[in-house]
Amino acid sequence: MTTFQSIVIAIIEGITEFLPVSSTGHMIIASSLLGIAEDDFTKLFEVAIQLGAIVSVVILYWKRFFPLNRWAFYIKLIVAVIPALLLGFLFSDKIDELLESPTTVAVALLLGGIVLLFIDRLFTTPAIEEEQGISYPKAFITGIWQCLAMIPGVSRSAASIIGGMQQKMTRNLAAEFSFFLAIPTMAAATGYKLLKTFKTHPEILKDSHNLMLLALGNVIAFVVAMLAIKFFIGYIQKYGFKLFGWYRIIIGAVLLVLIYKGVL
Repeated sequence: MTTFQSIVIAIIEGITEFLPVSSTGHMIIASSLLGIAEDDFTKLFEVAIQLGAIVSVVILYWKRFFPLNRWAFYIKLIVAVIPALLLGFLFSDKIDELLESPTTVAVALLLGGIVLLFIDRLFTTPAIEEEQGISYPKAFITGIWQCLAMIPGVSRSAASIIGGMQQKMTRNLAAEFSFFLAIPTMAAATGYKLLKTFKTHPEILKDSHNLMLLALGNVIAFVVAMLAIKFFIGYIQKYGFKLFGWYRIIIGAVLLVLIYKGVL
């Protein structure tokens, strides 16, 4: 992976991580077009730079995370992340196989886009406007919805936001809870990937060039993700999810054509 390639992928991660368009799917397609999708470091890089995006949430919502005596808030996040931790551990090899499939990404983007076109009509009577109104069962069910994102192209953000809205959260609260839930989810995924890489390909993490690219990628993902979050929250409050639905449908259709033509 070159420095230019790492910058491109990190920008894509920062823009798409918290939007309901699938950051993993976009990075898989980008790395395929760049010709580095099969590289073991690329697979690590695409997961590890999520740490930068995680930090952006903590910084933007600093007052919501601290002081640390908000124990109920943290327990809700722990409860919500349990399904992803269990399924991720049990099916990690299968998930890795799916991550190498552009076709899976294209189909998931297309179908998810259709869902987003109608999501605002499906959940029209939200009853929970504040985080304090989210019960532990509702947090857990939202976490189950998040597990759909183990299929690349589904979007962790989209799955957890839809799950939150299905549990009667407002669009804004569902999006914010999705951001909060990303922190333990992505921290666990990144830690597991780093540990797995250290065991199977330790030379990757001993390469100074690779470490430099990981640092650069996290910084870029952090900055870009902060801008993307601010845009997303403001946009969905006014306009909802239809734009993202059409975007996913168009991108999914284009990708299927490229796959059929042999470009991907």
